[in-house]
Amino acid sequence: MDAMKFFQQSAGKWRSQRATHHLAFKRSETGESDIEVETLAADHPEIIELCQYHQIDPSLSVGGSRVRWLGTMSWDREDEENHQGKTIFAIVPDADNPRQGKLLRERGYAEIVPVVGLFHLDDEDGLVLTTEYETMSSIERFWFISPNTRLRSSTVKRFGGFSTASFCTETRIENSLEPSTTEEVTSKQQFYSVLGW
Repeated sequence: MDAMKFFQQSAGKWRSQRATHHLAFKRSETGESDIEVETLAADHPEIIELCQYHQIDPSLSVGGSRVRWLGTMSWDREDEENHQGKTIFAIVPDADNPRQGKLLRERGYAEIVPVVGLFHLDDEDGLVLTTEYETMSSIERFWFISPNTRLRSSTVKRFGGFSTASFCTETRIENSLEPSTTEEVTSKQQFYSVLGW
């Protein structure tokens, strides 16, 4: 498997159940989100634009995805949290190895800024994403236990010692992510991830 095949396998609608452990506070919280992943071809205008933004030749990208999400976390305060969003990412594999390379994003996991991370597929075809930010670093691993069930673990280390660790179980669903009313948008909220979901 190469990276683009892994991301193509993620295309569709998903329900994510998440547990996040705040290590410094010795506390954990749970949450859930609905995620929609759409595959984008290498010549898609948004992939080309993202490569140009990061000053990388668009011809080096093999494609990417558009991701949208709606979610809630148990510590959210009503009307104060906004866990809804979308992002685009582009895959730029190494010339000599399609199983590793750069992941370009318009929105990161630990910081909501455009960022370039590194990816590789491990010996079990799990996708490992590593990102260094100005004030923290994150590592995520995604893997499939069946075509319709994906698991995800992540750690975020902030400079100064504060860390979080998360585990998600994500199940493919058929229902649309699109809310029908503004009230539904404001009643649900978002997760941040290396891929934006």
